[in-house]
Amino acid sequence: MTRKRALSSYARALLKNLLDTQGQWRHGYDLAALTGLKSGTLYPLLIRLESQGYLEAEWQPPAARGRPPRHAYRLTAAGVRLARMEADTPEAVASTNAWRNGEAMS
Repeated sequence: MTRKRALSSYARALLKNLLDTQGQWRHGYDLAALTGLKSGTLYPLLIRLESQGYLEAEWQPPAARGRPPRHAYRLTAAGVRLARMEADTPEAVASTNAWRNGEAMS
């Protein structure tokens, strides 16, 4: 898969966190807590990355009785390659540092 444009700092933060989970399935709520992204940013990003083949998603059964099923996400092999490639760029390092320092992301 060839990307046509650069990833946003939000996408890089999401990919980094998914890469750090080492292939484990993560729910949107968990990813929001890990990345600090609001749902209006996170879920469209998850949908876009899934449609581009960088994420896989599945519905998982409820964790407890009376709870709804939840959508979970993890990186595909292409997503792992993209996340590793992005982690090595100077922009990713600067973006990650700014994100950790609580600066606004672009």
